[in-house]
Amino acid sequence: MTENPAVIRARELVLTYGWNSTSFQIVNPGISRWFSSVGDAVVGYVPAAGVRVVAGAPVCSQERLSAVIEEFEGDATVSKERVCYFCAESRLESTVDDSPHHSRFLLGAQPVWRPDVWPDIIRSHRSLRAQLNRARNKGVTVTEWPGEKASQDDRLSECLHAWLATKGLPPLHFLVEPETLKRLEHRRIFVAECRESVVGFVTLSPIAKRSGWLFEQFPHSPKAPNGTVELMIDAAMRAIANENYQYATLGLAPLSSRAAVGPFHNPLWLDVVLAWLRKHGQRFYNFDGLDAFKAKLRPDRWEPVFAVSNESRVSFRTLYAIASAFSGNAPVRLVSQALFKAAATEINWLRKRVWV
Repeated sequence: MTENPAVIRARELVLTYGWNSTSFQIVNPGISRWFSSVGDAVVGYVPAAGVRVVAGAPVCSQERLSAVIEEFEGDATVSKERVCYFCAESRLESTVDDSPHHSRFLLGAQPVWRPDVWPDIIRSHRSLRAQLNRARNKGVTVTEWPGEKASQDDRLSECLHAWLATKGLPPLHFLVEPETLKRLEHRRIFVAECRESVVGFVTLSPIAKRSGWLFEQFPHSPKAPNGTVELMIDAAMRAIANENYQYATLGLAPLSSRAAVGPFHNPLWLDVVLAWLRKHGQRFYNFDGLDAFKAKLRPDRWEPVFAVSNESRVSFRTLYAIASAFSGNAPVRLVSQALFKAAATEINWLRKRVWV
């Protein structure tokens, strides 16, 4: 099958100019791609509710960023669409910081490591060493697989879908697209095996301009021994450290407050909405658990991650568009499926209690 020329061109630009940690995600299925008039920039986005929800930020040189933002937003205006840069980091956020035509809100924080200091973290972290040893003592081994091998081994797909079945939400897409096993070109994959069974894997995507890697996802079997995820991360960190990469991140911890953002504050009404989501959404997405897991790996620092919208104030329409982007333009169906799944889980739990 001949690959889409737009995907090929987008990948070339990402491997040249990719700076945002999510930049490589624009080669994923379901992403629309806009190219600048001179062909030196690309923006990956999902159209939803009259908003172009961008995967991170425009992929271009630092010098061209302002001009590319202006051109892209002008194109959106012609189509009567707004723009929201989701998972924008400091480079874009600082570029529009003084603009009266842009608003922003804090999504959370992403942990960052220098791979070369990872071995020192392990040596000084007794409880983390214990987790690694638990997995090793159960026979778990982690090796890097070639992409071609990984894409053809059905055990990885089975592991992925077993992991997804344990989640409170149906599979999400956009920046958390789980189906990447058939798109491993330029990605890396580290696979955990136990007694010839695949019990987990971690995929990494490149962040070219920062000489680094994003740990995209780490699916693992519900039966994987304790410490399997930590062992996979350890193997991948050591591998990229040995190759002198300078940057590694496990990506966004939604609603995390660990990053220093100075005097910046979200609008009060939005803080109320996010606080409610964090408190009552734990059944569907373990915000606190994910934040704590990433923190226990002792990152060097936490970087703030924003949503930036080309409107003077953040609107409910923008929030709805973001939800639509992750749900395949079906946020109501997503919530309905999540509630149905939660009810089924409760019923099964009650049945077990009654029959015990």
